[in-house]
Amino acid sequence: MRSDFRALLRPLMKVGLLLAVALGIVACLLVLLVMVRESDAAEREMTQEYSTCLGKSNGVTIEMINCMLAETRRQDARLNENYKRLISKLPTVRKTALVEAQRAWIKFRDANCGFYADPEGGSAARVSANECFLNAIADRAKELRLLADDP
Repeated sequence: MRSDFRALLRPLMKVGLLLAVALGIVACLLVLLVMVRESDAAEREMTQEYSTCLGKSNGVTIEMINCMLAETRRQDARLNENYKRLISKLPTVRKTALVEAQRAWIKFRDANCGFYADPEGGSAARVSANECFLNAIADRAKELRLLADDP
């Protein structure tokens, strides 16, 4: 009887071991993902608050998304500030061109990042969509800052 029980448990023990290994790999990948995001954050001129928040998230999806949403608000304020600074320096014809370019950029950003929000993609799609919006806004804020700083 005891050997029958062990025979029944043997496949389950293998599955348990495989599951433990798989979970370990997923945890390592999430830590790596956070580290990569932190290096991208510096290049994109993200705030220290964002890097700190991501570090504290420990790869927990909702925590990462909350960090991204807070940073998106900060980057959007930065984008608007740089946009206003740039547009104040331009002659009327160039102002009109910038307004048109900004409207086209918003349309592209919304369509592009909306594509990432695959309803069947689960939590990974939500993270990717939020990250897309954040990165697009941060990149545009940096671009507008560089244009405004150009003599």
